[in-house]
Amino acid sequence: METIGKYFIFLGSLFVNRESFKTYFKLTIDECVSIGIGSIFLVALVSFFIGAVTTIQTAYNLVSPLIPNYVISLVVRDMTILELAPTIIAVIYAGKVGSSMASGLGTMRISEQIDALQVMGINSASYLVLPKILGSVLMYPMLVIIAGLLSIFGGYLAGLLTGVITPTQYIYGIRFDFNEYTVTFALIKSFVFAFLVASISSFKGYYTTGGALEVGRASTSAVTQSVIAILLADYLLAQLLL
Repeated sequence: METIGKYFIFLGSLFVNRESFKTYFKLTIDECVSIGIGSIFLVALVSFFIGAVTTIQTAYNLVSPLIPNYVISLVVRDMTILELAPTIIAVIYAGKVGSSMASGLGTMRISEQIDALQVMGINSASYLVLPKILGSVLMYPMLVIIAGLLSIFGGYLAGLLTGVITPTQYIYGIRFDFNEYTVTFALIKSFVFAFLVASISSFKGYYTTGGALEVGRASTSAVTQSVIAILLADYLLAQLLL
């Protein structure tokens, strides 16, 4: 409970004694470039093969001749939009971006760079952390959209190359009985996950104590706690919004 309270106090401190809008704009753009460009290749690779594997495994499990083949792409579509794109990519995002945030802030803490900012009268938490959270919230939904598209495209290619489903059947299944709210739900999840990863990782890195060994521990702890928070939030959002 003490850590949770400290976390919310930390979030509140981000909005006190802020710098100018121009300063935050520049820092946020830098974070967006770092997060988006730095993660897009890994997200694209993982999502493409997730779609391909989901298609093959779904086709393998549809053993009944009474089930039409277009159900394969329908399952891929719903699994991708509702769970695979926002949640599985969030776990990978926590491992890559979250650990980077925690280790970067942890290194600044033990090298006394954060203390130097505070001596200069700058709110170090707001100056260093708020742009990271804003960059994460802006870029991660875009990564989820890319992941969803590439996952469905990966399933299309897998079905085409293996012959488990024809292109016409795949496209028909993608369009069959589509509920637009699933996209809205996925985007809501992406905003929540982006905030959790950035804020928890920054919190763990900002309050790192000790030396280089503790930076590694803070990075590991940031990823672990971010993943737990993602899974809990995923369950709660599914209960509240579906």
